Amino acid sequence: MSQTPKSRTGGQILVDQLVAQGVGNVYCVPGESYLAALDALYDSGVEVTICRQEAGAAMMAGVAGRLTGRPGICFVTRGPGATNAAHGIHIAEHDSSPMILFIGQVERSMRGRGAFQEMDYRALFGSTAKWATEIETPAQIPEVIQRAYHYAMQGRPGPVVISLPEDVLTEVAETLDAPRAEAVAIWPGQTQMAELQKRLWAAKSPLVVVGGPGWTEKATASVLRFAERFDLPVAAQFRRASALDGEHPNYCGEIGLGINPKLKARAENADLMLLIGGRMSEAASQSYTLLAIPQPKQALIHVHAEAEEIGRNYAPTLGVVATSPAFAAALESVQPPTSVPWSEATRQARAEYLAWSEQPPRSPGAVQPAEIMLHLRRRVPEAIFTTGAGNFSLWVNRFLRFRRFEQQLGPTGGSMGFGLPAAIAAKQLYPDRIVVAFAGDGDFLMNGQEFATAVQYGLAVVVIVMDNGIYGTIRMHQEREYPGRVVGTNLRNPDFAALARAFGGHGETVEKTEDFEDAFARALAANAPAIIHVKVDPEAITPTTTLSAIRQAALDKRA
Repeated sequence: MSQTPKSRTGGQILVDQLVAQGVGNVYCVPGESYLAALDALYDSGVEVTICRQEAGAAMMAGVAGRLTGRPGICFVTRGPGATNAAHGIHIAEHDSSPMILFIGQVERSMRGRGAFQEMDYRALFGSTAKWATEIETPAQIPEVIQRAYHYAMQGRPGPVVISLPEDVLTEVAETLDAPRAEAVAIWPGQTQMAELQKRLWAAKSPLVVVGGPGWTEKATASVLRFAERFDLPVAAQFRRASALDGEHPNYCGEIGLGINPKLKARAENADLMLLIGGRMSEAASQSYTLLAIPQPKQALIHVHAEAEEIGRNYAPTLGVVATSPAFAAALESVQPPTSVPWSEATRQARAEYLAWSEQPPRSPGAVQPAEIMLHLRRRVPEAIFTTGAGNFSLWVNRFLRFRRFEQQLGPTGGSMGFGLPAAIAAKQLYPDRIVVAFAGDGDFLMNGQEFATAVQYGLAVVVIVMDNGIYGTIRMHQEREYPGRVVGTNLRNPDFAALARAFGGHGETVEKTEDFEDAFARALAANAPAIIHVKVDPEAITPTTTLSAIRQAALDKRA
């Protein structure tokens, strides 16, 4: 870090700030609008991951932020580059992932003239980013970067967007480097923890639900010790299951899409819900029905790092502004009552989860998705699993069992095309871990070009493409609302295994369940990016029903 003012270009100032903040890797699609920043990266020691489309680059940066706790960094060019990257900003906002998106901008003197690819990025990203700004002079850069880190990490983490006029990056200024930014832990008060203990002692059927960002292995361990001491049932919010240990005897499942009906009933009938870190947003709350708005019938103790989230939708019995790790540490001081009236309910909740996740009903067709998930659970229990969006992910969420911190990476906002970019970022950060990405056929083709990025950098991710020849989720809703009137949801797909080989990776095709085990073993042994093309019957639309059944039920309702 420079301790005396140093004369350098704006591009060099910018990269020096990233180095001072500890950045080791950035994701980008190059553009002429920020060439001076690219040049400054040349001998900075910062690795540059070249992506094939800005959405994939932004998603990778968001995942890097989620896994490290410090903002992932993405550079894109103006106009189309920025609008492509908006996909990743939206995901980071919903997932509470810290990231910073840098966008090349037209020169300052050209602004307002409708210059080539000019846009107003404050307006474009104002509703999704925690902060969207444009740098006016190179001397401002250290201050802006330091503030961007603060905004991205503090409270509820999220994305920040910074626009970089081209001439700001080439202009020379004399500046000092800004200090490294650190998020400040937010601790609960002793009075709040005493009130929590009092409420728990009075409860008859409590339920703990964890979710949201910022979890650490230590925080998870503290929450599970708390659950053991009180013998509490503990559930995870949608796509946050790896914040807990799925093999722990107090764990009772994931509250989200495809929820176990018995867990849903347990949450609805709880007399106290301790919600730690999460927002209980649409997918987790079963379209805002699990907790009544604005006044839940359950006594709600809501813990969140952002004060504005507490009471935003649900009026809590007790609101606690705290980061999840700080609150988890404070739980060590909460003492259990002399007798626990809900122990049998906890055992029952665990038994219901085991039955739900171990006894799959048979699906139509020669490929049984649930059996594939159970094989992966046995074969690679420590792998990192990523998903995009689509009905295929219902099998992932239900039948895999996550054991380690951030072992499950999926977009809580239901965004397609996420699985492969997420797997690439995870493999870069954890090169010794097995990383498996799940994608539907339509889902994969949203960002499948990033398979070339995996090949270029030798990132041996395994992508399992569940191909049913349709946009499955949309078809399911279409048949429910407009039975038999199919339009816009049929797909003609490529040979995904051949596509993998064309990119320089390994490809496998699976048309029967019994062929998957050997295909997956070969994909791992290839030590290269791999795609396993799994052909699934379109009738197998969810683990519990078929397209035909959905269609017939809709027709019967209309008759």
